[in-house]
Amino acid sequence: MTATLSILIYHRVLARPDPLFPGEIDAPLFERQLRLLKRFYAPLPLSVAVQRLQDGSLPPRAACITFDDGYADNAQVALPLLQRHGWPATFFIATDYLNGGQMWNDTVIDAVRQAPGPVLDLREQALGTYPVASLAQRQAAIATLLGQLKYLPFDRRQQLAMQILRQAGATAGPPAMLSTAQLRQLHAAGMAVGAHTASHPILSTLPDHAAQRDIADGKRQLEGLIQAPVTLFAYPNGKAGRDYGAPHVAMVKSLGFQAAVATDWGVARPGAGLDLLQLPRFTPWDRGRLAFLWRMRQNRRQAHPAHPDAG
Repeated sequence: MTATLSILIYHRVLARPDPLFPGEIDAPLFERQLRLLKRFYAPLPLSVAVQRLQDGSLPPRAACITFDDGYADNAQVALPLLQRHGWPATFFIATDYLNGGQMWNDTVIDAVRQAPGPVLDLREQALGTYPVASLAQRQAAIATLLGQLKYLPFDRRQQLAMQILRQAGATAGPPAMLSTAQLRQLHAAGMAVGAHTASHPILSTLPDHAAQRDIADGKRQLEGLIQAPVTLFAYPNGKAGRDYGAPHVAMVKSLGFQAAVATDWGVARPGAGLDLLQLPRFTPWDRGRLAFLWRMRQNRRQAHPAHPDAG
């Protein structure tokens, strides 16, 4: 059987379901997935998997778990479950949001979640109006707004997110991101910490010098916080050719990273086509046991269903 490496992407593991995001992973679902993965796959730390890809010793169904961004529930909810089931994981951290920061997309979500309704009027921001009388309408408004803002210049995106929050009469929710203490808790538990830039920009939207600085700053800050080398990187959003390109791969290499992960579907295989600085990752989103395993199998065959992964 050909050796393959499946790298899974997670962001959050909620303590309890969120009606606004019924597809979000919660603790019982995450635990079921860990059990299935341990039964049918060989769990490896990402750094070990990278080494075994190179030396030809990768097992047939190797798998790694990764988390993007740096949400507090990674330490509060996911870590105990990972430890219970003996799964290593790598946590890719955007350092600017540690200790009470908030990513732009979470600001938009807070705004729409709290908007009094029945209509959220964003014409002043040239974003139109959104019905928010029902849960489904709020979900649709969030999806549309995130799509409209995602590829705007970084500063404009941040500015609009805050304007939407104020226009909705909303306030930022409780801190959703890791504290420094929680980050160190993950590291002390034997989990790997990887870099995800400082401010989580889409690198292709930045001038090269700014992209290089953001990647380097994230690495330097993490190494200072955990007092250990950071050798793994995840491209924000992570679609090759759209969110990052060859110049960014070269930056990652020049900064001394040993491996980097994207969000393009597929598996890594030993051999001539292996690119350690553009390893594929994906999220099998199905909630049912058989569907989850089928999706994993399809990904090993490099079938690429149309489902958005973003980191």
